[in-house]
Order: sequence, then structure tokens, then C-alpha cells
Amino acid sequence: MVIAVAMFSIMDTAMKLLAARYPAMQVTVLRAFSSMPLVCAYVAYRGGFRGIFKVRWPLQLLRGALGIGMLTMFAYGLKSLPLSEAYSVFFIAPALITALSVFILGERVDAMQWLAIGVGLVGVLVVLRPEGTSFISVAGLAILGSAACYAVSAIASRILSRTDSNEQIMFWLLVMIGGGALPLAWPGWVPLQWSDWPVIATLALSGFLGQLAITKAFSIGKASIVAPFEYTALAWGVAIDWALWSTLPDRWTLVGAAIIIGSGIYLVRREAVHSEAEHP
Repeated sequence: MVIAVAMFSIMDTAMKLLAARYPAMQVTVLRAFSSMPLVCAYVAYRGGFRGIFKVRWPLQLLRGALGIGMLTMFAYGLKSLPLSEAYSVFFIAPALITALSVFILGERVDAMQWLAIGVGLVGVLVVLRPEGTSFISVAGLAILGSAACYAVSAIASRILSRTDSNEQIMFWLLVMIGGGALPLAWPGWVPLQWSDWPVIATLALSGFLGQLAITKAFSIGKASIVAPFEYTALAWGVAIDWALWSTLPDRWTLVGAAIIIGSGIYLVRREAVHSEAEHP
């Protein structure tokens, strides 16, 4: 999981570099299609192409639309926000997943879990500045919208995993993101510069390796143990911000991130306790 988070941090850095030169929707297309050859090779190696069309199309289409929204809003937010601040806001996603699981999956959430969700939302407000000056910024709201898309997509992925394989889910997500975003990005398409191809290659490789690592992590370890390591992204974000852009998070970002991370870890641990009690 630590390796996965490191790879995704490198991927997000590449997206931030590309977002400074290209429209956010075009960055989404590049993210999807750049990894496609690697994903196709992996799916072929796993023998996943045999039943590649036997999937639940409505949920696959939903995840594709959500993926476009998630990546585009995240790329847009990265244009003006440091990685550390963007990650801090995005960390609200586990709390949103827990809340949505009540309404979509019919899961039970007790009062303490609802309290933790509320605390996480307070943490987001702290990251976006208590005085409210950054909360009304489009970049901050874009990252929040990206986290919401990710949360709904994660719920859809839980349902899909009952019938569709990991290879099918990974393959069709990239196909639908790239195929759906390309017509939207084409009118404002900016010609690619040769100097950006190393960044695009880094984007492709880090995204692919990160997906493999996170899939492996959750397949061999308990979610309650593995999931909290996702918060190491903040350390990577701070290090990359300082190394590439000579910026460091302010105290409100760190305080808000601590609140969000604390509530997220509590929710993951609480869910593990409930699962163990119901299915010892």
C-alpha cells in the first residue's frame, strides 16, 4: 500500500505538471489512454479478455462517467493548489463512502460513525480555511467534487466486484474514461509537445504500477490494516511540493489534515470491528 501511494503521488505530480500546460479534460484523456497499452498487456497476461464483454454495463458506464468527473476536477484543482492541500481535502472520501453505503448498500452506521463523518467534514472546512476565503475558490470545490465522484465510484465498484473481475473493472474504466473524455476535450485540444512525453510516460507507468500495488495490497491484507497507509500520501505531497515548487503546507492545512485522517482511521477500524462481530 505504501508503494501504491508513492506511485499515485508520482502520477498526481505528472498530472499537475501537465495541467499547467493543457486543459483539465485533455489531462484526463492522457491519463486514461497513456496507461492503456500496459493495462491491455496485463489483462491479456491474466487471460481476462476471454469474457471481457460480459460485464454489468450500467454500472460500468456509471463508473466511466464518474471517473471523467473525478480526474478532470482533480486536474483542475491541481492547477492552483499544492499537492498537500489537494490530498488533505481528498481524504474526506472514506467518510463519504461510509455515508453513501447507508443509502446505497443498506449498511448500518452507528452514531459514533456519523460523528466521525461530521468531524471529517469539519476537517475539510479547516483545510479550506476557517475564514472561508479558500472555501469559495473553484479549485477547492473541484477537489471536493472529485472526492465525491471517487466515493460514488467506490460504492459502484463494490457492487461490480460481485460479478465482474478486477481485470474487467480496470480495463473498462480506462476505456470509458478515455473514450468519453476525448470528444469533450477535442474542441479545445492543445497539441502535445515533445518535451512533455517523458511526463506522459511517467503518468502511464506510475498509474499502472499504483493500480497493481493497491489491488495486491487489499487482496493479501485486511482492509482495516491496509487502508490507513493511504494517508502516507500527505507526506509524499509535502515532500514533492517542497522539492519541485518550494512550497510547504500552512498550519491550517496540517490541522485539517490531522482531523480528517483521524476520522478516516476511526471509520476504517470501526468498520472492521463491526465486520468481525457479524462474521467471526
